[in-house]
Amino acid sequence: MDTMDCGGAPAGTLPFSQALAERGVTLTRAKTTALQVNMGLVCNLSCRHCHVEAGPRRTESMDEATVRRTADYAARGEFLSVDITGGAPELNPHLRLLIGLVRPHVQRIMIRTNLTLLRRPPYSKLIETFRENRVAVVASFPSVNQSQAEAQRGDGVFDDSVDALRALNAAGYGAGDTGLDLMLVVNPSGSFMAPPQEAVEKRFRETLARRWGITFTGLLAFSNVPLGRFGRWLAESGNLESYYRKLDEGFNPCALAAVMYRTQLRGWPRLLLRRGDRAVGAARWAARIGRGGASPLQRMCERRNCGGAECRASANSYIRAFPRYPVLQNRAIQGGQRD
Repeated sequence: MDTMDCGGAPAGTLPFSQALAERGVTLTRAKTTALQVNMGLVCNLSCRHCHVEAGPRRTESMDEATVRRTADYAARGEFLSVDITGGAPELNPHLRLLIGLVRPHVQRIMIRTNLTLLRRPPYSKLIETFRENRVAVVASFPSVNQSQAEAQRGDGVFDDSVDALRALNAAGYGAGDTGLDLMLVVNPSGSFMAPPQEAVEKRFRETLARRWGITFTGLLAFSNVPLGRFGRWLAESGNLESYYRKLDEGFNPCALAAVMYRTQLRGWPRLLLRRGDRAVGAARWAARIGRGGASPLQRMCERRNCGGAECRASANSYIRAFPRYPVLQNRAIQGGQRD
């Protein structure tokens, strides 16, 4: 797996490798078990916290040929899970094809969704596709407060999200005896860290059940990554340096073992289209899946003088593990307590 060029750190920020060294810890690759597939940066929303800057004006979208090559690699790679993300992956016309091609070859498929498209034709039919293929749904739902949610994601999205959660429940998602997992993801809307996950999950369960009769499998609370749209907002609002300080002050060495980049291979176009050249991006992804990632125990963050933005956020969040989701253990505590 190639080392990420995280960038975006304010002047004077320690490289993440140096921050690790000062604490006497290292971050190394483990066996690659998860394949994350970004199907494009096209999205119907322009969320303020989005560090990949997805939105309606983006045009990058994985084509059918690349979908087939990626699925072929997933079949050969002996991955435990495939994590499908975006943008809004629902907007890629080849999403059903990808799910159908990888389903026989992995234990688990996950789809990351902002929920809002799942109540709009023709995308509402995707819920049945997910159910038939036992696809776990990982849904962004930042707040049970409408004004807070829409401040982060845009006007009108709250009601669409609630309707989508109800439709997923009706299809069997979020009920303990169906095996159809519905995970909620909560991100802060400002320049502060994710709150304690267990307290947030308790409040969400009580509020969603009482007001709308909604149930879900589990909840993940992530600290936002200070890159892209969110990074620019932090810089423009004068909060970038203080946000990095908060990440460093909240560093939790117990989380390092589960940072997702240790076990995940990530690809097209999220890392490969930063120059906006889709052909170059597709070629690089094709070459990368031919190489097959990195060797176990390869040390990470060694050669980049960057802020380590994503790894810092991963090592900050206080999240318990979900054993069925290797890729969702990226920001999970594997034991131990925050100092």
